[in-house]
Amino acid sequence: MSDELVSGLLKKSDVRVVLALTTQLSRQARATHHTAPAAAALLSQSLTAAALLGALQKGDSRVNLQLECDGPLRGLFVDGDTSGLVRGYVKNTLVEYTGSDDQYHWRPVLGNKGFLSVLRDLGGGEHYRSSVELERFDLAGDLERYFHQSDQLPSHVVLAQLPAEVGGKPESLGIVAGLLVQPLPNADLEVFQALGERLRRDAEGALRAHAPAGASAVLRALLPEADFEVMARYPLRFGCSCSEDRVKRALLAMGREELQDLLEKEGQAEATCQFCTTRYVIPGDEIRRMLESGSV
Repeated sequence: MSDELVSGLLKKSDVRVVLALTTQLSRQARATHHTAPAAAALLSQSLTAAALLGALQKGDSRVNLQLECDGPLRGLFVDGDTSGLVRGYVKNTLVEYTGSDDQYHWRPVLGNKGFLSVLRDLGGGEHYRSSVELERFDLAGDLERYFHQSDQLPSHVVLAQLPAEVGGKPESLGIVAGLLVQPLPNADLEVFQALGERLRRDAEGALRAHAPAGASAVLRALLPEADFEVMARYPLRFGCSCSEDRVKRALLAMGREELQDLLEKEGQAEATCQFCTTRYVIPGDEIRRMLESGSV
């Protein structure tokens, strides 16, 4: 089962459907950040949401999603782009308890107050940020509220995490997927509503039966309608754009005085990427060359 995203259009009803399979990248993110069960589950959901949001972007652009809360998780930050690259982290990786299996499943993790914020890259250096307060304390439910309040666009969002047995052992992230259903401007809203409810009901069965064959197979099972046309399909992956050069540029931005102070006190510079946990060490000799070159 490879991670991929497929988006398409039901032409007669003018409804967009996006499906993302994110099982492998979710497990990779869990291993990268050493997250406990609850933190791993919410990081997985948020990365899946970032993939869905990325599919709505145009050109070479990014979108990020931030959740802040007063519960033990404290918050999370993820982003994704139009190529299928997603990355992210949670503020507290040690949260284990996921609560009871009801509508308040995530309440013990997220707390009583918080907000969900989305920052979209509009291109040309322009960005648009909008936020909603957490009300349902469920990422899929509050994303639906975000689309309704921020974009005035009714949406159905499903974030599925189905346990399975992998290699003879129980795996909480057995199958991970996300589904987004949205009406386009000329859509029949009654058809959209009925379709969203049907897909929400049938998603688990289709994922269990067809996810090993890929996202396209799942969508074919969910949408047998002849007028469904695939508009885009691409792989998804967990990764990062950090590099040693970026760390050096950040050091240059500190200014000469602060850089000299760092060299005198620490003898070198160290930085760890929050997204991928890669640790960078810039030796003192390199910092001295930066200072002597006059580039600071």
